[in-house]
Amino acid sequence: MNRDLLNILSNSNKDIDNQKLMDYLAGKLSEQDKHEVEAWMLDNDFENEAIEGLLQVNGKKKIDNYVDQLNKDLNQYIQKKKNLREKRKIQEAPWVYISIVLILLLAVIAYIVIKKLYTP
Repeated sequence: MNRDLLNILSNSNKDIDNQKLMDYLAGKLSEQDKHEVEAWMLDNDFENEAIEGLLQVNGKKKIDNYVDQLNKDLNQYIQKKKNLREKRKIQEAPWVYISIVLILLLAVIAYIVIKKLYTP
């Protein structure tokens, strides 16, 4: 299977090896390992549904194409969010500095005015 599919699954579970899942999807497991994966799937509903969905896809090539498309879309989404965050930082920074300067300037002016009014 494609290494990208393993990247997607890298943090998916802690109970079973991701390579074993990939081998299960490819039909390369021994009966004992196959039974172990199926027993694990019985205890994990979400993963069971995901694996059943992947098993319904006809052909390894389609799964690889789906994985490539998912990785591409995910990278684009992450890059878009990162660009928006960077753009927001650049826009917010000048207003923060201007606000701080204005507040300090008003504080200094208020201090001077109060001192002149109450000084005999």
